[in-house]
Amino acid sequence: MGADRVLAILQELAARPAGASLDELARAVSSPKPTVHRALASLRRAGFANLLGAGHYVLGDEFLRLAFSNHEARPEHQRVQPILEALAEEFGETAHYAVLDGRTIIYRAKVDPAEGAVKLTSVIGGRNPAHCTAVGKLLLSYELDDADAVRDWIGDVALPAHTPRTRTTPEALAEDFLLSRKRGFSVEDEENEPGVACLAVPLFLGSPTRPTGAVSVSAIAYRTPLARLIDDVDRIKAIIARTQDIGHP
Repeated sequence: MGADRVLAILQELAARPAGASLDELARAVSSPKPTVHRALASLRRAGFANLLGAGHYVLGDEFLRLAFSNHEARPEHQRVQPILEALAEEFGETAHYAVLDGRTIIYRAKVDPAEGAVKLTSVIGGRNPAHCTAVGKLLLSYELDDADAVRDWIGDVALPAHTPRTRTTPEALAEDFLLSRKRGFSVEDEENEPGVACLAVPLFLGSPTRPTGAVSVSAIAYRTPLARLIDDVDRIKAIIARTQDIGHP
């Protein structure tokens, strides 16, 4: 039984919150059922998989405990979390911290507004395309200087348009990136999801010139229009600076 196969089954369980049967897992990883059953037995002994009922498997509680414990203890998370909490409280909207990973961004932290407010569907560890999110466009603006660089980054695989407002051409994105560099922030005007506006600013947790990630305020557009976020960008930056100073004198 190869480690790669065990990891493939673990990944498959992670992608199925409601769990999966032995038959479903065997088909998903293209392996014989006896082989998958042995891999599941190893995962169960480690607490990384649980058996619910007859032949129905879910991700194990021990795996979740380790993952959440690791995430909560990371220095990056400890520095970012107070910032997101302050922004969510101030604006009554969702605050994110995300990093760039190729053509996508990964949400490393998220704080929703108070109970009763409409919340977004993004999740910690989830991904979105970089080219149509404020955090992604901001981080790409530090990597791609002109339309030729954007064209090389896009390559032969066309960028998907999530909404009619999504920019997908090298020229349009290069113009967007240039504006982001000039202003020191990036915006998303219902480009990834209808009805959602977003403003992102860079966060420099290491190098003073290259951001480690980006912090954003993602708002329900009818409640907090993009123009209001742009008007409040100095307040957003001030909250970030003040929160960092409090946490790390």
